[in-house]
Amino acid sequence: TFEAADRFVEFGRQNGMFMVGHPLVWHSQTPQWVFEDANGKPVDRDTLLQRMRDHIHTVVGRYKGHIQAWDVVNEAFNDDGTLRESPWYAIIGEDYIEKAFQYAHEADPGAELYYNDYSLENPDKRAGAIRLIKSLQAKGIPVAAVGTQGHFGLDWPSLEELEKTITELA
Repeated sequence: TFEAADRFVEFGRQNGMFMVGHPLVWHSQTPQWVFEDANGKPVDRDTLLQRMRDHIHTVVGRYKGHIQAWDVVNEAFNDDGTLRESPWYAIIGEDYIEKAFQYAHEADPGAELYYNDYSLENPDKRAGAIRLIKSLQAKGIPVAAVGTQGHFGLDWPSLEELEKTITELA
């Protein structure tokens, strides 16, 4: 259902706001049935890719021209810089991220596309995210920005790590 989201987007439109949709692909908020067939078994790669494409085209297509940017993929990395073993990764493979960005760009070529994650102040995780972004951009996939969630404490991250994060992401 889109009623609440429609009201939110309309509020943003009426008030001239720059709106970011969050997120299109995230293991944590995807219902389990998306990854399963009618018998509860994991679907195959092609089925999951089609479901991902349908979802992205439905949501992005609905708000094309009203939401200016999308967090396409959220929280795909472990702290050590490796890709999280999510159902997206397990069924589709490493290129699930590339496919998500491709589908989002197809659905609204004018929207800015972002990758979003937390704890990018962790050097290994940050390095993994930067490798991903550079790889996508080298393939011509338009990644406009990286969102970094500020899960900060009083003793972490250090000002030096925070500055490194900003500088390296830039």
